[in-house]
Amino acid sequence: MTTVVIVGAGPTGLTLACGLARQGVEVRVIEKAAAFHPGSRGKTLNPRSLEVLADLGLAERLAAAGRTHLPFHKYFAGEFVSEAEPFAGVRPTPTAPYPASLWLPQTRVERLLRERLAEYGAKVELASELVDFRQDGAGVEVRLADGGRIAAEYLVACDGGRSTVRKLLGIPFVGEGDPEPVMVCGDVEVEGLEPGVWHQWFGPQGVFMLCPFEGTRRWQLQASPETDADGRMVAPSLESFQRLAALHTGRADLRLTEATWLSTWRVNVRVAERYREGRVFLAGDCAHVHPTAGGLGMNTGIQDAWNLAWKLGYVLRGLAAPALLDTYQEERLPIAAWTLDVTSAGMAAVMDGIRTPGTGVEVGRVGDLTGLALGYRWGRLAAGRPADEGVESADGLLRAGDRAPDAPCTGPDGEPARLFERFAGDHFTLLGFGPGARPALAGLPGHVRPVQLDDSDGTAREAYGITGDTLVLVRPDNHIALIAPATAREEVLGYLTALNAAG
Repeated sequence: MTTVVIVGAGPTGLTLACGLARQGVEVRVIEKAAAFHPGSRGKTLNPRSLEVLADLGLAERLAAAGRTHLPFHKYFAGEFVSEAEPFAGVRPTPTAPYPASLWLPQTRVERLLRERLAEYGAKVELASELVDFRQDGAGVEVRLADGGRIAAEYLVACDGGRSTVRKLLGIPFVGEGDPEPVMVCGDVEVEGLEPGVWHQWFGPQGVFMLCPFEGTRRWQLQASPETDADGRMVAPSLESFQRLAALHTGRADLRLTEATWLSTWRVNVRVAERYREGRVFLAGDCAHVHPTAGGLGMNTGIQDAWNLAWKLGYVLRGLAAPALLDTYQEERLPIAAWTLDVTSAGMAAVMDGIRTPGTGVEVGRVGDLTGLALGYRWGRLAAGRPADEGVESADGLLRAGDRAPDAPCTGPDGEPARLFERFAGDHFTLLGFGPGARPALAGLPGHVRPVQLDDSDGTAREAYGITGDTLVLVRPDNHIALIAPATAREEVLGYLTALNAAG
């Protein structure tokens, strides 16, 4: 029996597959398309997603494939107005090694994740379409379009906003959407335009944008749709893109060629009423869709998968009771609601600014879009914390449920290291601040890694807000499980035991 079937081979499904395969869980990733999607689609990984993918060993490969700084050239009614760079001057810090988003097309992210998955011994099965499934208390049987069947313990739907799995479950997709396309999109080659800059033309006739990709001749085009004499939208095509370029830029020398992806985009703001039905889970766009402002789509899906991967793995490996799986919806559904709110506000700001000279897409950055301040303070896995905390740690005080910061530390052989290097993997980490914590780090269960922090320069103490000798238990997804006095070893062990308790 296959342990987990994942439907959909986008960033969400692939991140989940890698997170499970790394734990030794058998996975099958099925994808109904006969070939991998050629379009760029999402084009940024935010800092939190970069931390997630770095934990999977992809940091250097991603850095080589993308860029962290991208100037915006803003035009109004065809005339250059100003230049901006949202991450200008932003540099890594001891607590955040990836302070800026990485610009690269979703196709490259998916390719790198597929390569990593292959290193774990699994691959994507193309032209493999789920048409139905049934489940009971023992497992799930997946039925494929070609008549094949797969028996599994769990099924995870990562099959997008039109999810077949969600529809078969009958889970309402609550919200609203615009029936008419508000944007045409595509990948093109461009002649006559300065590379290395995201060019954004706003004005009375709408918006026209061309964003380049590092190491390629390809640009992503996003624009207000062309309409015919009767006001009807003209289907996206290279010819239509060329006419839109002339209309918005006023330039006769700008030539678009080689359109390889043609699409339309509609505003949809929807969230699944629930993320789980028995042994079936929803993740990524299957569970929530929202405006593009802030570039959170691919990122939110990756972070859904990161939350679910360790929990599914722990249950399947006998390290936690099935009740742990209930915390997936408990933690991620409020994040989706927050995401819908901030992206809707961001899209409204962009649309309001289209007719204002000097406005660019950066006005859509409403709230913290880095993902670094998002946490799960309200959840049952945040030991000893109130249940009414918001999703952002706005007060700056680190608490259970928050993302665990990076900081310098000592490696297992006494060499200089970083906390993120010690966190990497599928284990809990118990940080011991100060000499009084040393006794609590001995004789821990095999899935808990002890890290002693003498922290002579105080960087880690400052990052964690620690003053005295203290224990900090960090989850496999690098969120804080609990903060306790150095003498509270039994509290730590009790937390771990409770994960494996029945119910």
